[in-house]
Amino acid sequence: MDQDLKDQVKQSLQHHLHILTKEIGDRSIYKYHKLKQAANYIISCFSDLGYEVETQKYNFMDKELTNIIAIPSSKTIKNYLICAHYDTVTGSPGADDNGSSIAVMLELARLIKEFNIIKTPVKFVAFTAEEPPLFATRYMGSRVYAKRAKEEKERIDGVICLEMVGYYTNEEKSQKFPFPLQFFGYPKTGNFIGVIGNKRSKDVVEKIVSTFKLNPALPVVSLTVPGDGYLLYQVRLSDHASFWDKGFKAVMITDTAFYRNPYYHTHKDRMETLNLTMMAELVKSLMYFIIREGEDVKTSINLW
Repeated sequence: MDQDLKDQVKQSLQHHLHILTKEIGDRSIYKYHKLKQAANYIISCFSDLGYEVETQKYNFMDKELTNIIAIPSSKTIKNYLICAHYDTVTGSPGADDNGSSIAVMLELARLIKEFNIIKTPVKFVAFTAEEPPLFATRYMGSRVYAKRAKEEKERIDGVICLEMVGYYTNEEKSQKFPFPLQFFGYPKTGNFIGVIGNKRSKDVVEKIVSTFKLNPALPVVSLTVPGDGYLLYQVRLSDHASFWDKGFKAVMITDTAFYRNPYYHTHKDRMETLNLTMMAELVKSLMYFIIREGEDVKTSINLW
């Protein structure tokens, strides 16, 4: 993939962010029509790319909520979920949280089609209702999905949850950590992507990290926590924890949210604060993973 295509990836990411954060904006359950508008946009993007799109609908009070599942035309036996929530907290345009992740996911879906990657080990899921007031309730979109996946015995080799992936800075001491991680030698500059898993998911963390290291333009830092993360509750604050609680392997890929981004959950979480170059590098790193985990070992693409 040459520089022209890298620029194309950045432009595509920018386009998705513009639609989600400026044309739609606040996508909270309190702006239900905007939440539905975001869902329809994501569905149309996947459909236009030729994916089979399924919706998982359920009710909360008088509102119908929708998880969106996009399945490639040719799946491998392996089944990784690459997922992200598309709702926001009330009053926020939700650029980093979580428009950045939806944009990356949609761009991954496009590149899989563009490069004609036939043996695809992933399907994509866009979750609703990750944010308060439904966070950590049975109405949280990822909890609905994980519960049904457990009941239906869906094969899931690993869940890769994208949660705030667009904010990077080279400013010294810009990176914070929850106690006691600040004493563990982690970087103090917020210019890396984090990969967080629990002990059950250790092999998935290791696969992702080893693959991401093929792309030195995006430094990667990992953390594996015991159990289901209750001893360090901050690592449970996204959709991956819904899968931990049902016994699935799951990791969160993140820019570390409020430990780096000062605009977290505010009206200032705008696309202008994001780093499109680093987001494009994350797309590249995830493409490496998709190709590496696919069954067609002959598949190779030239990346920038």
